[in-house]
Amino acid sequence: MKRPLPSAREAADILAVKRTRPPRRPPPPAGARLGKLIKALDGRFGEGIGGLAARWREIVGEPLARATEPVKLVKSRTSGATLEIRVDGPAAALIQHQAPQILERTNLFLGAGAVGRLRIVQGPVKAKGAPKTASPPRRRAPLDAAREAELEASVADARDEALRRALLRFGRNVLRDQGPR
Repeated sequence: MKRPLPSAREAADILAVKRTRPPRRPPPPAGARLGKLIKALDGRFGEGIGGLAARWREIVGEPLARATEPVKLVKSRTSGATLEIRVDGPAAALIQHQAPQILERTNLFLGAGAVGRLRIVQGPVKAKGAPKTASPPRRRAPLDAAREAELEASVADARDEALRRALLRFGRNVLRDQGPR
């Protein structure tokens, strides 16, 4: 025998008294659980040599950056890590003399006590020189009046005005590169 369905009023009364099953909760955001893990891994392994190499020029200064490059950061269980840097042969003595300052600057970047020792390895340094920056174009001295008149006379027969101007500009550059007669 079929049971009749309750009316809307009876359904409201039943729901007011009887508890229904709670809806399923959505899963928590992955970031909430991974945050602790990532923080622990970062504390254990740190940023590593990549972040240090990217800022090496700022950390040690321009003159030392030309002669050195960080190679690896070896973690230690007892004290701070050992930073291994590659140095051009002749600059090794200078770097050894400035090791305390390099350690101090590196610890400012990585955090207090992150690096305890500096290991110097002699070898070729990959990144030499300062980063390439565009210098403003140098203004060149104008031609003297006699050479300018001679150049204008030689291109006066050109029929097209744009061609004549291009030939003048080209001729001036060639004559400036040749220097005085």
